[in-house]
Amino acid sequence: MKTNYYLLTLGCAKNVADSDGIGALLDEYGYTAVGKPHDADILIVNTCGFLQASRKEALHALRELGDAKRADQVLIAAGCLISRYGQIVQREAPQVDGVIDAGKWLALPRLIQFLQSDEEAPHDWLTSAYAGLPLEQLAARSIVEPMPRLAHGPSAYLKIADGCDRPCAFCIIPAIKGAHRSKPADAIIDEARDLVAHGVQEIVLVAQDTTAYGWDGGQRDALAPLLARLCTEVDGLTWLRLMYAYPGHVTPRLIETMARYPQVVHYLDVPLQHAHPETLKRMKRPNQPVTEKMLDDLRAAMPDLALRTTFIAGFPGETDDEFETLLEFLEAQRFDRVGVFEFSREEGTPAAAYANPVPSRIKKERREQAMERQQKISLEKNRAFVGRTLAVLIEGMGDGVSIGRTYRDAPEVDGIVIVSRELVPGISAPVRITGALEYDLTGDALEK
Repeated sequence: MKTNYYLLTLGCAKNVADSDGIGALLDEYGYTAVGKPHDADILIVNTCGFLQASRKEALHALRELGDAKRADQVLIAAGCLISRYGQIVQREAPQVDGVIDAGKWLALPRLIQFLQSDEEAPHDWLTSAYAGLPLEQLAARSIVEPMPRLAHGPSAYLKIADGCDRPCAFCIIPAIKGAHRSKPADAIIDEARDLVAHGVQEIVLVAQDTTAYGWDGGQRDALAPLLARLCTEVDGLTWLRLMYAYPGHVTPRLIETMARYPQVVHYLDVPLQHAHPETLKRMKRPNQPVTEKMLDDLRAAMPDLALRTTFIAGFPGETDDEFETLLEFLEAQRFDRVGVFEFSREEGTPAAAYANPVPSRIKKERREQAMERQQKISLEKNRAFVGRTLAVLIEGMGDGVSIGRTYRDAPEVDGIVIVSRELVPGISAPVRITGALEYDLTGDALEK
């Protein structure tokens, strides 16, 4: 049986972590990864279903692969799109041969075997995709036990939980992923050790809400001791980064732990979504005093802290005054990294039924205005590092230069440092910063 597979990953860091696990799982079963669809016998798309735009992207990718696939190739749609919108895939991408839910990809080898066999396909493949599988294979492997992982460079995502219990009015994730479920701490430690043993220098902890880690087991402040264990029990870990914190869940103990251990980079991704109290109330998000106290406490403990956040422009009912409050908040807080997104109406969320929708043109204008404001702030903050020396984790090289990241930059979503010398990927090099752009830095390596 042919066993080459091509895996396309769409969406967020949590999907990247799942795809690393899918790849390692398929390797265990004797399958071989290839870099081009034409060379594969099995085509897999790990989809995102979070927003309308991401669903369109996923369906386009499935149709594109489906239109080009040969008769002897198998196309599988996996991930979040299947978890909630599987019927859309069945209707709009009929070239798809099989599907697998975001939380059930342990069953993927069995599904591939079935699709490559001569067995007659079930009439309703969407509901029959897992027929005949052992019950233990229907559990979410990423939460039940440590995942086998493929290392694709010096940095790797490690999912510590899945699902979400937050009531955010705009978000469809709880309907896709279900309730919050924490991975056992011992399994996280084992997975981290495995990643470091395979050359990973930086581990990025991800979940829908990393700061809710342990809540499902009755532990309201379990993330801090988990960070401490990772720092003390995983030898060789250089950087430990925390993403997707929730404003009301950043505890004093967590802040103290982040400040204490040198492996924990002084960086936090904490999506705030807005700044006006009425908008936040409609969003069902923490109020402004909670957010401002958290930001003050974080900066007091770690003055060099890099903060990343996201905001939504054009939420239903957002007035000119409410949006102006958001701009003023940007100016006052001077975040290091900011993403601004237009509100996307998601069927099944409370916000989908809200009155006073903001016109598309206004949403677009507000997003652009906020991003332009942030670009100026980002450039000013980057210029402050010119002349300083920063540790840079090298990720690639070629044509006489290297590309890397500082502690201020999360993989794929933040800026880079362009170093004027070719350095071996995977090392952490001291670099003197010589120039600054809106998002990126340039510099000279200080050591050969």
